[in-house]
Amino acid sequence: MGMNNAPLLWISAGELSGDMHAAKLASAILKQNPDVRFAGIGGPHLRNMNSFTSYFKVEELSVMGIGEVLMQLPGILKLLGRVREKLAELRPAALIVVDAPSFNFRVIKMARELDIPVYYYISPKIWAWKQKRALFLKKNVRRLISILPFEQDFYKRFDMEISYVGNPLVDMIDWPRMEGISPTPGRIGILPGSRKKEISSLMPEFGKAAALMLRERPDLKFTCAVAPGVDKDWLRSFWPGEGDAGGAPLELIPPDDRYAFMRGCEMLMAASGTVTLEAALLGTPTIVAYKVSPLTWFIGKRLIRVPYLSLSNLILGRELFPELLQEESSGENLAARALAWLTPDAEGKSPLQAVREELKPLRRIMGEAGRGAGEGGGSTDLAASVILEDMRAMGLNG
Repeated sequence: MGMNNAPLLWISAGELSGDMHAAKLASAILKQNPDVRFAGIGGPHLRNMNSFTSYFKVEELSVMGIGEVLMQLPGILKLLGRVREKLAELRPAALIVVDAPSFNFRVIKMARELDIPVYYYISPKIWAWKQKRALFLKKNVRRLISILPFEQDFYKRFDMEISYVGNPLVDMIDWPRMEGISPTPGRIGILPGSRKKEISSLMPEFGKAAALMLRERPDLKFTCAVAPGVDKDWLRSFWPGEGDAGGAPLELIPPDDRYAFMRGCEMLMAASGTVTLEAALLGTPTIVAYKVSPLTWFIGKRLIRVPYLSLSNLILGRELFPELLQEESSGENLAARALAWLTPDAEGKSPLQAVREELKPLRRIMGEAGRGAGEGGGSTDLAASVILEDMRAMGLNG
């Protein structure tokens, strides 16, 4: 769109979690430059914005794991072809890609062939397994914007431009309200993720764990926060034997007040993902489970370069949240870990309380960069400034 006064920015959010962050970033950019217009690939959050023209839907891309992606590949390739045509037609001033590297790397390549500058918000977690991809980013991306403190050192090894802005999750949490919520003894939260594959593989194990835990602790209550767009009856169908002898009752609640729910639980059992970082920030001890198709696991295990899967463990540099991966994520193992946490030690001290204490520094570590950006500000405002200042430096009227 070049040099007129209303630059068009193309946003590429490759999954639903990225859509939420992308919409917040777009709002922060508009606050600093109300003339900017957006178009691209978005989910419900971006599509709700008047200034965003949706050409493609994130929902078309919601797949997980290598095996699953292969099945969807023809559709994804067709979509990419349409994205390229639209980019060539609109010629946006710049491109902002949000996370989702397996999709967005292809979009970046197109943008560079069309000579459109690229900003990568929520820099991809290539340090976990595909470190050679850093060279692709160095060549094709103008500026990386990171929300994880340890990424700076990794990317600087490749002599790349990276801005750490703090983590937007810190700004999304109503801290005064959360600090007034205490954990309810015996309340166990279940967070099985939002992807169908995650739910169908983990929910039965969470249910088995609950039944085993209930035998030892009949006072426990299990509550599951249902992710947006997930059918309650379908989700419940994976929870074993609620009405049967020995099955654990399960309460299902909508996701509207998720943070208050998580903060009010004594502990959580959750699918690996952003939710485990949210739990850590909220100070709620969490057992992390992860289960994918055997093919994905076989390939992934050989590629992963980091000691932990959970961001909270990576940031703190130790396995504070137990990680039960693949066949380890059985109901028996989950129950054993949970009961160990729920049982006071010989001196009568709660292991859960010790975990809560160790989680306290996380908020400071994750929020530092965005401090002082004003009410409702923080990391997203900082990210918007990084992009707009760089566009101005290029003469793109950011």
